[in-house]
Amino acid sequence: MEEEVDKMLGLSIALIGAALGAAFGAIGSAKGVGMAGEAAAGVLAEKPELFGTVLILQALPGTQGFYGFIGAFLILLRLGILGGNFPELTIAQGLTVFAVSIPLIFGLFVSAIWQGKASVAALQMIAQRPQTTGQAIIIPALVETYAILSLITSIILLFFGVKL
Repeated sequence: MEEEVDKMLGLSIALIGAALGAAFGAIGSAKGVGMAGEAAAGVLAEKPELFGTVLILQALPGTQGFYGFIGAFLILLRLGILGGNFPELTIAQGLTVFAVSIPLIFGLFVSAIWQGKASVAALQMIAQRPQTTGQAIIIPALVETYAILSLITSIILLFFGVKL
């Protein structure tokens, strides 16, 4: 009986990790896109002709939400849950899968918020000097690198570091 509970606990820990990875990516993206949206509204009130550029800068912090979803999807796929199986995992295996989610949880959450801040600064830049649009897009795009690295780290850990 105790062994049965431990195996259910292991799977639960793994699923909590996947859920937190998706949730924190989404929360960070919502915060980042929201911050950029506030700045975007100010720019568009003065210069509606910049809508296309403003839209790109506001949307950039939203990618972390997608990366979190991809990470959670891959964890569920690796566990076999998407195939209809509910594996029995030991607590140690569950914790290992949870550890896979840590780059998603922290990397995506933090990078989305900082990308939102960079987008706000870029929006202020194009409001004053619209000819700097290309440079302005690169500034928040550089933050994206760390979100991508977080996702890649989780994928590597999931497929090469987890023994099920």
